[in-house]
Amino acid sequence: MRSNRPVLAAAAAALLLVTAACAGTTGDEPAAAPVASAAGPQTGDSAGPQTGDSAGPHAGHSAGSAPPPAPLRAGERFVDVGLAEAYTPAAPSGGTDEYRCFLVDPGLTETAYLTGSRFLPQNATIVHHAIFYRVDPGQAQEAARVDAAADGEGWTCFGDAGVQGETAWVAHWAPGAGETLMPDGFGFAMPPGSKLIMQVHYNLLNTTGSDRSGMRMRLAAADAGLKPLETALAMAPIELPCEPGGSGPLCDREAAVADVAKRFGPGSGQLVERLNEWCNGGAAPRAGNTQHCDQPIGEAGTIHMAAGHMHLLGRSIRIELNPGTPRARTVLDVPAYDFDNQALVPLEKPLPVAEGDVVRVTCTHDAGLRKRLPQLATLPSRYVVWGEGTSDEMCLGILVVAPS
Repeated sequence: MRSNRPVLAAAAAALLLVTAACAGTTGDEPAAAPVASAAGPQTGDSAGPQTGDSAGPHAGHSAGSAPPPAPLRAGERFVDVGLAEAYTPAAPSGGTDEYRCFLVDPGLTETAYLTGSRFLPQNATIVHHAIFYRVDPGQAQEAARVDAAADGEGWTCFGDAGVQGETAWVAHWAPGAGETLMPDGFGFAMPPGSKLIMQVHYNLLNTTGSDRSGMRMRLAAADAGLKPLETALAMAPIELPCEPGGSGPLCDREAAVADVAKRFGPGSGQLVERLNEWCNGGAAPRAGNTQHCDQPIGEAGTIHMAAGHMHLLGRSIRIELNPGTPRARTVLDVPAYDFDNQALVPLEKPLPVAEGDVVRVTCTHDAGLRKRLPQLATLPSRYVVWGEGTSDEMCLGILVVAPS
């Protein structure tokens, strides 16, 4: 789950040092597992990988449970977008995953603000995540050309939206997310004529089938006086060696990186090396269960919501601001990560950030889960790096930010 391949951090306004472009939030109370806080000092490190036979909260892969949608707020209206016909995914290059993009049109003739979204995964057994990218009319025309040239509905789009230029991440879904409500008074700007590219990650590890997913948008008019939001991303590398007792050709890091590049394209292999260069100063990769990355903030703003995204080997994820200093704050702390509970969490108190502040994302993964989870148990042992597949891993902090 990410956006433009050559980037490390955030969406349209470059919240973090390097600009860029998976979960939603409930309309009521935050999910039970994540704990978000914008107040209080930094706490100690999260627990390391669990041991023993239990896979913990990792055994499923479904839509999860989420509260029902909330009533419309003043000035909001619903607009539905989605697939006009069912699509049957097929993983390319001998893999078990397909990223498919579809151009959908909310029919905007004047500026509006996206104030909430509820993704509806029609076939949750194969939908790993979905991201919605806003594109301007020119990009929409390009997307239509790409779509027309591809076989079947939509086009393959590992890692990004598959069109040139900057796109804006305005909504997303991952298991456990219900309706995402933006804070009162805020929304993602949607200019007239803009459309959405719906990127769906289909996981075909254990099952196949067709899908006709869509999204119900909440839109508010431009005269509602809303302040714009943007999505910022913070990434860290994955350098997870084979599980104890595991062996095979893919336990070699170089072979594992080459396999990721084969399945998803050269850019995916390059990203693995760039993450190590950015986050580890270009030193030799440090294999281990826990990895982190510090990223300077390039523009002041206020963080309103946060989420963490890993795959099936994830055990814990934390997002911190200015760690190791008197100004340290924990943005998000998920000590017991659950793949089926990835909802965005509203911060108890919005957290201002300044240019030059540092965001750190830290993830702990457990290679032993590869032999205890039904989805992964039959796969060969491998050195796990950052990769788009469900059997690969990610370490991604997602922040919803209002620029100053």
